[in-house]
Amino acid sequence: MLKRIVLFVLVSVFVRHLHAQEIQARLTVLASRVSTNVDKKIFQTLQTTLTNFINNRKWTKDAFQANEKIQCNFLLNIEQEMGNNMYKASLTVQAARPVYNSTYDSPLINFIDDNVVFRYQEFQPVEFNENRVQGSDPSVANLPAVIAYYVNIILGLDYGSFALRGGDVYFQKAWNIVNNAPESRDITGWRSYESQRNRYWLSENLNNNRFALIHDALYSYYRSGMDLFYENEDEGRNGVLTSLNFLNTLNTENPNSMILQFFLQGKSVELIKVFSKAEKDKKTRAADILSKIDITNGNAYKELR
Repeated sequence: MLKRIVLFVLVSVFVRHLHAQEIQARLTVLASRVSTNVDKKIFQTLQTTLTNFINNRKWTKDAFQANEKIQCNFLLNIEQEMGNNMYKASLTVQAARPVYNSTYDSPLINFIDDNVVFRYQEFQPVEFNENRVQGSDPSVANLPAVIAYYVNIILGLDYGSFALRGGDVYFQKAWNIVNNAPESRDITGWRSYESQRNRYWLSENLNNNRFALIHDALYSYYRSGMDLFYENEDEGRNGVLTSLNFLNTLNTENPNSMILQFFLQGKSVELIKVFSKAEKDKKTRAADILSKIDITNGNAYKELR
């Protein structure tokens, strides 16, 4: 019976990816910190333009149905007006993945990028060409490049959660954006030497074989874990625990890597719920691993002991 259930899940997932795999984004622009001398209508126009850019562009070669798009949220918080239509902002990126046979969505990405600098004038088109990422003006091209980068990261995570290494093509697209990113004095986030946790290192980790276990962890967490949870809790927990074992090995081999914290961000509440009713040995094992690899939420995981 279990084999039939698993086969049905595999077929259902395969069918979903024949018809789905595009983005349905809600994008919000906040500009409360911008001087009152700037017409705030500019940012309403930018919000509409960016939303259309994400939702109307075809990002994959797959066909899809409208109700099967990947749901995600972008929050562009403009923190500083730099003059000459230049702005500095942070970008919060969130996306979730539906868990099979449930109404629950499991978080895929919950990340804040603090290094978004761009030039924008009202009604200026937002354009992106993956063969010419820098565009004619790097400052204008940077914002759509950043958005396109994170869309590809989201796609890669989603595909990779359904099929092992299924998201590689999108991680490679994100890496291509990094390697051809807009360059100017004010633009940051794309270079290795600027920080240990930026767009460069996220993409580098996802494409570097040293971190190959992150793909095993991604697949085990969702496909072998969360997707089975509502049919068989023990099997689901085993899949998630396998994912944690992969992450623990990854952390031992590559301590303090960006991809590990990126993967765990926003998952602590979910992980506590997954293991709260586990057998004592599994609960203890999960708590031991999580207290090592997710130090930020260490106190929360004491609940599992």
